[in-house]
Amino acid sequence: MSDWIPLSDPDITEAELAAVRATLCTSTVSAGPAVEMFEAEFAASVGRRHAIAVASGTIGLWLTLRAYGIGAGDEVICSPHGWRETAHAVALSGAAPVFADVDYWVGTLVPEKAEARIGPKTRAILASNPNGHPAPWDSFREVASRHGLLLLEDSTEAIGSVYKGRRVGGFGDCAVFDFSQPSPLVCGEGGMVVTDDPAIAASLRRHRARRPEERASVVLGAVPASQSGMSDLAAALGLAQLRRLDVILAKRKLVEAFYTEAVQSFEGIKPPFVAPDIDDIHWFLYIMHLGTRFTRSGRDAIVEDLLNEHVRATAYSQPLHLQPYYFGLGFRRGDFFVTEKVADRALALPFHTHLASEQVAFIVATMKDASINTGAGAAIY
Repeated sequence: MSDWIPLSDPDITEAELAAVRATLCTSTVSAGPAVEMFEAEFAASVGRRHAIAVASGTIGLWLTLRAYGIGAGDEVICSPHGWRETAHAVALSGAAPVFADVDYWVGTLVPEKAEARIGPKTRAILASNPNGHPAPWDSFREVASRHGLLLLEDSTEAIGSVYKGRRVGGFGDCAVFDFSQPSPLVCGEGGMVVTDDPAIAASLRRHRARRPEERASVVLGAVPASQSGMSDLAAALGLAQLRRLDVILAKRKLVEAFYTEAVQSFEGIKPPFVAPDIDDIHWFLYIMHLGTRFTRSGRDAIVEDLLNEHVRATAYSQPLHLQPYYFGLGFRRGDFFVTEKVADRALALPFHTHLASEQVAFIVATMKDASINTGAGAAIY
């Protein structure tokens, strides 16, 4: 095992290379027809009327908050667990992120805990599908409707997952995706916002970038746009990936099966859990949840041992409320017990289509060896 096993590795084939080459041979490499085609096909894939391609998921959420007029003086309920850029976009908008705790088993924001944090300044609930597991969207919709709030969906980590017969991306008033690694669908850097509201879609496009007819002018366009769109080069790559997405996801399911077999003899861990109302789930990374006798330092020691064996592994989540910016807002360790308990013991292992069963077996065996003196055999809970 002399070569590094990366945490993620995009599934790029001749189809993607041909799409990028073809775009390079056209007269448009900035935003153009490839972006429009990517938007149309992506919207159809998640069952939404509109899709707006953007420079990143963070920018997409920031533009979404702007389109709804959410900013300074407003509050947005969100999770302290998972993809950090989600809450970052709330902070960038000038609004205040208000955290609520998560479910121990699946890591999603808990509707009842989110509802308890609603106050007079709350404008929206931002719920995520962490590591591919859909949130309880029906319950979140009931809470949002009861309080007259927007429901925003972060599906960055869950493309392809299905909740009660519908693919993620179809539950919030707007939903945001990001296409950077380790997403199954990558286009270098980029993202997508989907919605059924034509007025919000128009606002997103208006604030994303100048309209084509304004590009030849050096004067200000209709609004001071953020110039945060996607190029045709990125869109061509993303479109080729989208058209192969079912194949990519199926290949990742095979790697998941390798892990499922390899971890059977590993005591003291909690394998990935799937709630009963989930029809299909596509993991973002393979997350190993260590038993309660494992400490955060024990988890970090396992990561170090894996790195010494040229296996890229990492802690899955550093709780947002304990990161410097949010710590400065007054949050402290102990504020969200479940988030902290999960984050201290969650270990992200390599997960991509290029992993062979022998590599997965080596990863798990290395982890088991590293855990001998750090809690192996401990109770899961």
